[in-house]
Amino acid sequence: MFSMIMGIKLFLPFAFYNLIFFCVCVKASIHEYNGEGFISKGNAFVFLGGSEGLYSSSISTNASENGDSYIRFEKIMFRRRAEEAKSSSRLINAIVFEVEDRDLIGGSAYGGQRDVCCTSDLAKLGVCKEGDVIVRKSKKNPYWPQVFGVSFEGNDLIAELGPRDIRIAQSGMYNLYFIHCDAKLEGLVVEGKTVWKNPTGYLPGRMAPLKNFYGFMCIAFLVLGLFWFSQYARFWSEVLQLQNCISMVIGLGMLETASWYLEYSVFNKTGIRPLGFTLCAVTLGTIKRTIARLVILIVSMGYGVVRPTLGGLTVKVMMLGGTFFLATEVLELVENVGTVSDLSGKARLLLVLPVAILDAFFIVWIFTSLSTTLNNLQAKRMTAKLDIYRKFTNSLAVAVIVSVAWICYELHFKSNDIYNEQWRSAWIIPAFWHVLSFSLLCVICALWAPSQNSMRYAYSDEGAEEFDNEDALALIKPPQSPSKSVYNAPEADIDQENGDLEEDKRE
Repeated sequence: MFSMIMGIKLFLPFAFYNLIFFCVCVKASIHEYNGEGFISKGNAFVFLGGSEGLYSSSISTNASENGDSYIRFEKIMFRRRAEEAKSSSRLINAIVFEVEDRDLIGGSAYGGQRDVCCTSDLAKLGVCKEGDVIVRKSKKNPYWPQVFGVSFEGNDLIAELGPRDIRIAQSGMYNLYFIHCDAKLEGLVVEGKTVWKNPTGYLPGRMAPLKNFYGFMCIAFLVLGLFWFSQYARFWSEVLQLQNCISMVIGLGMLETASWYLEYSVFNKTGIRPLGFTLCAVTLGTIKRTIARLVILIVSMGYGVVRPTLGGLTVKVMMLGGTFFLATEVLELVENVGTVSDLSGKARLLLVLPVAILDAFFIVWIFTSLSTTLNNLQAKRMTAKLDIYRKFTNSLAVAVIVSVAWICYELHFKSNDIYNEQWRSAWIIPAFWHVLSFSLLCVICALWAPSQNSMRYAYSDEGAEEFDNEDALALIKPPQSPSKSVYNAPEADIDQENGDLEEDKRE
């Protein structure tokens, strides 16, 4: 009943979000620009056209062939307002550069503030022309950064940048910026699209390894599912309610990893994230994580082992689970539905913080409940159950320690990778959490696998105390030999025997 109620309540938000985002246009390696404006940065006006990790071309062919890596410009247009169309304008630049060459953009006079557009002081030094974007060529490759542009002629309202392909000959994190230095073009907007492609498909470089990873995880869940459900079928009459919840988590894990693999496969072929697969994978993953945390919590409380129900705690547990689901779903949707460009630090922090707080609350509640359950089991001398719960507690403790260590590593990794220069290994960060949660699920499956003795670990209200067979045998005293002298017995035994004789006489 508990699992059915939980499944129904978590399915409603799934349907709700699918309805809301059904008509949302999802962009990815095909970056579309729909009239976005420029942002003022110092003395320049800047628009970020895209930022992705690209591998070098696998073969020396034209950029239109499958084995090549390229950035393609298609129908890029700049539109200005009618009141700004009085004369020709300065050049509007499209600049493509590898992140290691970022210092080649902009300059400063006499060691002062760094400017993107050439100032009068820099013009006097003869290093640039006043009003132009400052771009120096790389010493390693004189063809980079790539700079080209267009300007408005006369009273034209539209300036179109011709189609072109930029072939990627060296792996790196590439950035595209549209920049101009004309203060009169305050209302300038950009329209059109650019296509970013890797040799193996449209998946960005930092996301490409995740496709194979989710394929591997799907197989891992399948193997775990075969083991679990074979045991489930063999001992179906001994199955506990808790084991039904574990079965649900395994099933959701299979569906989630399969959905992510299909989502990445379609994304890689088309360059556009498939909305249906993305929403399905995100929501299935959120439901799985929520149910997994709730299962660990109710196990820690002794549900089905020490207590038959959660009693008044049911509502509190459901409220915590529902809140965690909503917070995680919003975070995952914002991160995965839309462009592949990273969120700004402040925006992501506002979404990550509630999830982190709820996770911490789960951990505190789980270990508090485990402490109470272990004390109850020890007081009632339920050694078999106590042994399982100790192993479960140790596994959780190890998982928490590893999680904290990995969070510290993740913070170190991101703080030292501001410009995404380590994009090739960035996929390891999200992959680790999937591996850790799967490992903990395997431990839970090993401890609570269906067997012919499953009911031995179920809650029982027969008697105030429950003893295992081994404990019962250990508590039975061996009978004394008749030939043993009463004088050789300890004083406690003599007193007990005298007490029994006196009791027989009274009877």
